[in-house]
Amino acid sequence: MSMKFIVSTTALLRNLQTVNGVVSPNTVLPILEDFLFVVEKNKLTISGTDLETSITTWMDIESKSEGKVAIPARILVDYLKTLPEQPLTFSIDEDSCQVEITTDRGKYKLNGENGDDFPRVSSDDKMSDIILPSGVLQKVINKTAFATGTDELRPPMTGVLFQLNKDGINFVATDAHKLVRYRRTDAKASGSASLIMPKKALNLLKSNLPGEQTQVTISYNSSFAFFSYNNVKLICRLIEGRYPDYNAVIPTENPNRLTINRADFLNTLRRVIIFSNKTTHQVILKIKGNELIVNAQDLDFSNEANERLDCTYEGDNMEIGFNAKFLLEMLNAMDNEEVRMELSTPNRAGLLLPTESDPAEDLLMLVMPVMMNV
Repeated sequence: MSMKFIVSTTALLRNLQTVNGVVSPNTVLPILEDFLFVVEKNKLTISGTDLETSITTWMDIESKSEGKVAIPARILVDYLKTLPEQPLTFSIDEDSCQVEITTDRGKYKLNGENGDDFPRVSSDDKMSDIILPSGVLQKVINKTAFATGTDELRPPMTGVLFQLNKDGINFVATDAHKLVRYRRTDAKASGSASLIMPKKALNLLKSNLPGEQTQVTISYNSSFAFFSYNNVKLICRLIEGRYPDYNAVIPTENPNRLTINRADFLNTLRRVIIFSNKTTHQVILKIKGNELIVNAQDLDFSNEANERLDCTYEGDNMEIGFNAKFLLEMLNAMDNEEVRMELSTPNRAGLLLPTESDPAEDLLMLVMPVMMNV
């Protein structure tokens, strides 16, 4: 039995590139290196999966037949990238899984695999929904994903917590050295739920999200989350386990407050970190009056840097050490002109906050100090 359809090169490549991010080399299950093509009623559905995350997209085609086949992803994408815009005819023998592609100038054959062997994600549990504009979701991922941990022994900390309730949503990420809590009050859920989203799935989503204010529907149950928009659906398996009580580590008494231009602080840290110790990336912030001195040194190589910045400061003179890499990541994830640092003592966490923000959002970043070498 054979299946045949006609499709445009650019439209097909665009859809394949959406799915391709989830396809990776797999020696144990080679079919995971394939795209699943399913044809029914002039519609082509393309899927890819790594068993944790799946992406499906669909497009209109010309076809008089139905069927499915798994096609090697890499060779197909590499081939399509070399073609100008034109119609392609795919002919697939479903018994042998031989795929033949015909253009106006040539004929190309490659071996596929049986589409029935492709892993399917099915979730029969009842789903709940929330809707977020793509721009908000993009912001959420930009402001949180960088702060996730990499310790496989603590799986919950490798993802981003989506804490849903009827007053809004808290998005939280931490690796025990830094923490981000990003709250949105313009997105509400009908009930309370805590979902831990894998970082890989969020980064795939971020690279595919449309720029305009497309509505993204997030459907979830206790095991999976489904992100649906336009002609794309991303499905990810949630991370199991309890997320740590992050509120317990956020200090509430921070009498020392420093306000500074974000871009100036960022550029100073970019320069000063070059002279810091390559293991600790330690910088010392010396705050006195309305002046901040940022100091870094690498004693092994006698390297040192000092830069002075103007700031507004209320509190006692103090010196506190931080990992400059963490400060850079945090400042990069903010978009305000000015930021505020709230500090208590040199051995307690510092907070980094925007001085002004959208009324519907509330951002708090926390960074643990690095003990100073005295």
